[in-house]
Amino acid sequence: MNSGELLERSLAYALGGVAGVEAGSLRRGTPCGEWDLGELLGHLDDSLDALYEGLTGGRIGLFPRADRVCGFRTRACAVLGAWAAGPAGDRVLVGERPLDVRVMGAVGAVEIAVHGWDVAQACGRPRPIPGALAAELLNVARCVVAEEDRGVRFAAPVAVPPRARADVRLLAFLGRRESFA
Repeated sequence: MNSGELLERSLAYALGGVAGVEAGSLRRGTPCGEWDLGELLGHLDDSLDALYEGLTGGRIGLFPRADRVCGFRTRACAVLGAWAAGPAGDRVLVGERPLDVRVMGAVGAVEIAVHGWDVAQACGRPRPIPGALAAELLNVARCVVAEEDRGVRFAAPVAVPPRARADVRLLAFLGRRESFA
């Protein structure tokens, strides 16, 4: 798995979802039950900040920065540029814990793509996560989402047929249903 390519494909997918955000829609509900669309976009901004910090400085702060001036597209381009330029090192510190930068990129790809799906759903413009991308992201998610994350960062998995599409299985594993109402 190439983490940079996975991250790039996830960002491209999420950019398509964010393109559907209309002025005045930031109070809409999202599949992330406790966040409205504005809060979800803020979380995505924080995620991109963390990825950028990890790629350029080798350290991710435990608390997000409050700066919301730059838009999602600008931050996404900055992350892609930092990855293309080459990460600052092989490891990044998350707080005081070291993490392989490729793992950080892969986890970031899951975060960005799935929240991109959330944004598209909230905007009433559902977009399935492309099958090949979803299959790779599901492999990553299965490695990094622990049972103790359930109820804190993720809802309980949702049952789906074993032969469901990869995007449906990814979303279900992360506690989401294929459609949001």
